Amino acid sequence: MKALLQRVSKASVSVEEKTVGQIGPGLVILIGSESEDTEEDSQYLADKIIGLRIFSDPEGKFNLSVQDISGEILVVSQFTLLANTRKGRRPSFTSAASPELAESLIEKFIESVRTNGLKVETGQFQQHMLVEIHNDGPVTIPLDSKDRHSPRKHSASK
Repeated sequence: MKALLQRVSKASVSVEEKTVGQIGPGLVILIGSESEDTEEDSQYLADKIIGLRIFSDPEGKFNLSVQDISGEILVVSQFTLLANTRKGRRPSFTSAASPELAESLIEKFIESVRTNGLKVETGQFQQHMLVEIHNDGPVTIPLDSKDRHSPRKHSASK
């Protein structure tokens, strides 16, 4: 699963000119699922995002998580995060999960985030949405659940 986090002062999502979700300070999470993703990927991203320290402490350092600041979260499904643009000029989305699998995994992700006591609003799956984002910073962070499997490179200490 891939997610793009944006730290926001506020955000909202509308479908057919009706607001279906809105939040104050916190995170907008654009999220997409690939065909080989599992519930483990969903849980990994939820845990990672809840604890990710991308909010400033009183000294201006990234030391606080969305949970630390009692922030709010807006989750918007976005299969276009899975675009493959290596060939040609039209993106390919062949790695995207089927709508049924994607919706199931994104719902599991939302449930996992909510169990941490955070307010979570959402867009509507498979709908044309207008998302208004007031990016704070701006701070934008990409995450991929596959990264947990990548070997870490350590530099030699002197």
